[in-house]
Amino acid sequence: MLSPHIRILIVVGLIMAGTICCAAQLPDPIFPKGDPKEEEKPKSFQESLEKMRIEKDKKDHDQMVERGVEIVKISEELEKAVDQNGHLTDKDVSKVATVEKLVKKIRSELGGADDDGNDVDDDAEPQKKELSAMDAVKSLRSTTLTLFDELKKTTRFTISATAIQASNSVLKLARFLKITH
Repeated sequence: MLSPHIRILIVVGLIMAGTICCAAQLPDPIFPKGDPKEEEKPKSFQESLEKMRIEKDKKDHDQMVERGVEIVKISEELEKAVDQNGHLTDKDVSKVATVEKLVKKIRSELGGADDDGNDVDDDAEPQKKELSAMDAVKSLRSTTLTLFDELKKTTRFTISATAIQASNSVLKLARFLKITH
């Protein structure tokens, strides 16, 4: 069979290969796992950072609800203007653009996709053609109220699919109003 020298070489080779594999699995002492900065920070500093993060989250949620209030107010003004004039003026169209901008911010904060309405619903197209400015503004008003109601129900820990859908509906109506003007 094999000579004793070859057997010894094979055994030594296997031992060296095993040693190399084991050494490759040891953690690198130069770069320890975890964040070394995190370990160096005092506990009170970490607690302060966490409190600041919580306060920022609360502030962001409050701002989102305030945007909802502003959208409802603007949609109410638009409805009154269309009731008086029968159509949208240039000033009203700028308000519609403001609504669109605010709703985009709300939708992104809720975690909604930023597809900008590229998905076209084939069943909704015939209805849009028959929709007048008056009907669109009334629909905008009711949809903004739905959105605001959903925003009031959310917390900074929740994501509301209904609120995201309502924001998408408001965006579609705002775009329709801008186009038909």
